Amino acid sequence: MPDGPPSRPVLGEDEALELLAYLVTSARTQVDEAAEYGPLRLLTAARRLGAMIASRASAPTAEFVSGPLDAAPELAVPRDGRAEYVARLDELCRALATHLAAHFEEDPR
Repeated sequence: MPDGPPSRPVLGEDEALELLAYLVTSARTQVDEAAEYGPLRLLTAARRLGAMIASRASAPTAEFVSGPLDAAPELAVPRDGRAEYVARLDELCRALATHLAAHFEEDPR
């Protein structure tokens, strides 16, 4: 790992419970909402998690959550411009995959 693992957990119990509560209540709310809100709720949870860990994560992870993740579309899947929305999510997935590959790369020593 480029910067090494963090010396302390990047998420405390209170923060984990906040995220858990958001995910569980979102699942319940989603039952009564249009399917288009699912991606919105997942991205909101991802942004919340990113904000929680950014100051305690490695520099590359902090850069990812303040860059590509923060720039991800905030709206539910639009009826018009759906292809562009999906393309932006695809780009976010590519950026995350690149970050994860670098983060978990074996030390060449």
